[in-house]
Amino acid sequence: MDLSKILSISGKPGLYKMLAQTKNGMVVESLSDGKRFTVFAHERISSLEEISIYTNDEDLPLKDILKSIFEKQNGEAAISYKSDSAELKTFFEEVVPTYDKENVYVSDIKKVIYWYNLLQEKGMLEFEEEKEEEKEDEKEKPEESKEEPSEKIKDTSKEAEKTKE
Repeated sequence: MDLSKILSISGKPGLYKMLAQTKNGMVVESLSDGKRFTVFAHERISSLEEISIYTNDEDLPLKDILKSIFEKQNGEAAISYKSDSAELKTFFEEVVPTYDKENVYVSDIKKVIYWYNLLQEKGMLEFEEEKEEEKEDEKEKPEESKEEPSEKIKDTSKEAEKTKE
């Protein structure tokens, strides 16, 4: 799952998929209704790849949290983000037991659950393929080529110096 092309735009609800880069922004498509529009560089745009949640130890990337929810729910949708605060906190604590209860607000939990449900509905949560890709990458690491600079390049530069004299 590549979260680098899935965006959250401040002031706009939902998630957006980046389609193309433009001179002063990018063209995005809403995941909820499929509408396309241009977002400008001055707007606050966050890639889901960059987002993390505070925990008692260190920040936990959103990708890991989405994976935990996916495993807990066996690939099914999570509870509604409109559930009451106590239910949301209990659910999130089951998924991320070490989350920082003082710095992670209910609104943050609602966003994560909403985003998970939206990505799950669109079939964009593909964690099993990543494990296979990682295994293949480990097996097929290309060896670094250690080529020496071409002797012809060195010789031609020496010949050029001789002709100048």
